[in-house]
Amino acid sequence: MNEEIKETQDIIQVYMHLTKKVLPFLAKKKSPDWPVYEDHCFQRIVLDTICGSVWYEHLKRPAYENLTNEQAKLAVDLCEGIVNGKANLIQLNQQSLSWRGKL
Repeated sequence: MNEEIKETQDIIQVYMHLTKKVLPFLAKKKSPDWPVYEDHCFQRIVLDTICGSVWYEHLKRPAYENLTNEQAKLAVDLCEGIVNGKANLIQLNQQSLSWRGKL
């Protein structure tokens, strides 16, 4: 396995941990005003944001297995931005829903 593939897989594991554990925990326990709290909703928002529209128009399913190294890094950076309050989750969610025609 080449080093870039291993690095990408490691970054994807961080992304999955953030979207499956950290963000849902924060939404339920510390930030009850967040618009979402389910792991798949965080994944939708993050993936739509890094793709610039509905993620499945750009990535094969399952998305986490098909992220490039750069996309994985962007996803982790965005998750960390949500955690530390530098990324506005409400706006990100609204944009994601707008791309999907749900607003």
